[in-house]
Amino acid sequence: MQSTVNYLWHTDDLLGQGATASVYKARNKKSGELVAVKVFNTASYLRPREVQVREFEVLRKLNHQNIVKLFAVEETGGSRQKVLVMEYCSSGSLLSVLESPENAFGLPEEEFLVVLRCVVAGMNHLRENGIVHRDIKPGNIMRLMGEEGQSIYKLTDFGAARELDDDEKFVSVYGTEEYLHPDMYERAVLRKPQQKAFGVTVDLWSIGVTLYHAATGSLPFIPFGGPRRNKEIMYRITTEKPAGAIAGTQRRENGPLEWSYTLPITCQLSMGLQSQLVPILANILEAEQAKCWGFDQFFAETSDILQRVVVHVFSLSQAVQHHVYIHAHNTIAIFLEAVYQQTNVAPQHQEYLFEGHLCVLEPSLSAQHITHTTASSPLTLFSMASETPKGLAFRDPALDIPKFVPKVDLQADYNSAKGMLGAGYQARQLAQALLEGQELMLRGLHWLVEVLQTTCRRTLEVTRTALLFLSSSLGTERFASTAGRPEIQELSGPAELRSKLRTLAEVLSRCSQSVTETHMSLRNLSSELVKNRDQVHEDRSIQKIQCCLDKMYLIYKQFKKSRMRPETLGGGQPVLQALGWEATCPRAWLQRGADPQAG
Repeated sequence: MQSTVNYLWHTDDLLGQGATASVYKARNKKSGELVAVKVFNTASYLRPREVQVREFEVLRKLNHQNIVKLFAVEETGGSRQKVLVMEYCSSGSLLSVLESPENAFGLPEEEFLVVLRCVVAGMNHLRENGIVHRDIKPGNIMRLMGEEGQSIYKLTDFGAARELDDDEKFVSVYGTEEYLHPDMYERAVLRKPQQKAFGVTVDLWSIGVTLYHAATGSLPFIPFGGPRRNKEIMYRITTEKPAGAIAGTQRRENGPLEWSYTLPITCQLSMGLQSQLVPILANILEAEQAKCWGFDQFFAETSDILQRVVVHVFSLSQAVQHHVYIHAHNTIAIFLEAVYQQTNVAPQHQEYLFEGHLCVLEPSLSAQHITHTTASSPLTLFSMASETPKGLAFRDPALDIPKFVPKVDLQADYNSAKGMLGAGYQARQLAQALLEGQELMLRGLHWLVEVLQTTCRRTLEVTRTALLFLSSSLGTERFASTAGRPEIQELSGPAELRSKLRTLAEVLSRCSQSVTETHMSLRNLSSELVKNRDQVHEDRSIQKIQCCLDKMYLIYKQFKKSRMRPETLGGGQPVLQALGWEATCPRAWLQRGADPQAG
């Protein structure tokens, strides 16, 4: 146990550890309130005095809901080590969220927007106070749950922070290498002598890497063998990146560098959000500081995203749900154009249904007139043109199943279990999207058929009324009075008029018969659609996948637990025997010749 005057903690309750300090979960001695204490080690006191006190001064200056609060600065009783008493974030860090297999391919859109909003707000507060963080990364963005169950993210670890105006420069090097600006990487990691000075835009680079990581589940720049094994190639990727590219990969040793200008297909963000986000990433992941956006433009563009409202649009021809991001002050014409960009259905060919009724969107009106939509209650789009639709694009989750190494190895097996579980979650997410798309498509078709049936009934009413009028006119006194009207005088006589009316009656009769047959066909189609919707509701695919995932998670959890305490078990097969689940682990499936897919 260790303590200060007001706080108490146990060294087993370690939350994180760095080069100069360790962070523990602690309690207030009087109230029992949970806090986080940052205890500085001996190495920290070897730094210059102004560097030692910089973190205290920075935190005292800051006060924002998206920055971890500083409660007090105290000292331990014996060694008189400095202790920062800070707000405790019970849900770990953004890194721990991304490390979860469920987020192996990035955060869901709703959670990503929460991260974006919190990081932008926290960074804006830093810039308002003239502070550069210099170590932005997912591990330094803490998470806690709000009173209503929503995530709140907060910037932490200001050990490298310092006061710096927009036009000032610094020369000292801090940060974590995967998130480090290339100029800083060159000196800090490659140890190359250079006299470059760094400005506040180094934080923007780190934010860009962090946002890409949050959106995709992986780093944007990956040399063959990984960022920490192939540092020279890592530097090449970041400095040779073409304008507009947001990621670079080397897939084989000494292979070419491959650039990406879009987020990967496995990303869970909608195309509507991706189209807004990618230009921001391209302009803050810019190695040349002169070409990189400044914070003013970054804040303007990210705020533009966060101020938009989402209109959910389900395209019947594609069976795909779209998120259209627009401003409330935009016109509906702008909305229709945005829909065109995502669906390739031109504005003049767009027709909409909402909750079973035709929805007429007047282009000149404000977008505020668009009805409120949700993912389960979107605008249903159908096209009046005969274009070839492009359906849901996805990557087969089976391609992301990891290869099993030929020998028993705890770390390798842990990685395999985690990779398998990540692919499983991706399969569930894809199955959910397909099932929801099927439900929305059947519901939308049912509505469309009902609208067509209503049109048929109205057409029949008009046709029958016209036929009654014609039949009553032919062979009655009304015919004689009609024949005397000026507009009929051009006809040669009553006989020709009677012939024309009979022809018209025959055409209307045939039309009535055709509409009646169409109406009957639509009734039958409507019944079939209802049956298909019932079948969708009875589908148990998601439940079956979830059952499999629950079992896979137990295996992964056991590997994770064993990996954390490898010294308690020997290597090789005794590890599996000691865990007591030889018959359930993925390796045992393969050793026994079983088919893993059969489970």
